[in-house]
Amino acid sequence: MAGVTPVRSDDHLISPDDAALVLIDYQPEQVRTVRSTSLALMMLNTTAVARAAAAYELPVVLTTVGVEMGVNTGTIEELRAELPDVPEIDRTTLNSWEDPDFRAAVEATGRKKIIMTGLWTEVCVAFPTLDMLREGYEVYPVSDAIGGVSADAHDRAMQRMVHAGAQPVTAISLTAELQRDWGRPGADRLRSIVRWYFPELEKIT
Repeated sequence: MAGVTPVRSDDHLISPDDAALVLIDYQPEQVRTVRSTSLALMMLNTTAVARAAAAYELPVVLTTVGVEMGVNTGTIEELRAELPDVPEIDRTTLNSWEDPDFRAAVEATGRKKIIMTGLWTEVCVAFPTLDMLREGYEVYPVSDAIGGVSADAHDRAMQRMVHAGAQPVTAISLTAELQRDWGRPGADRLRSIVRWYFPELEKIT
């Protein structure tokens, strides 16, 4: 098709054909303890990532901690509504990569580029990221869709992950990278997210 840029087979950027999304512990108990950023802004960005994953048909792995133990409740409703058909994998491990069901779900996607989101940055994002990098995955923490118990905790965790080889992105940069070219088919997916996102952003900033 004229004007359409194909995805290269050696593409080093994120594309819908080679990436999967991981969402870790977006539960009310975790969300309300975040102090590194605005909760409203963080959840707006997380919702944008979830919408992008749905729009571009990325495999999604969604996990919680402590629900079956009766300690926590499940995924926060605003995020659950964006991914109604994605099953939750409940764990007891702080490091998701040490949970066999989580690990199997990630491996089953067949993808080596992992878009990483979760709470908190310094624990549930950092720990699996460090392990997965060592096992040959490319990991992309979405820095404005995650948060820690303090700004310092978030920042130190981001530095640690970057030092190990992680490649941070942001919610909107991720969505744009998935589309890459307004001339490609399906550009309305990006337009619809942008048209929703910025009016919502104005309400909270």
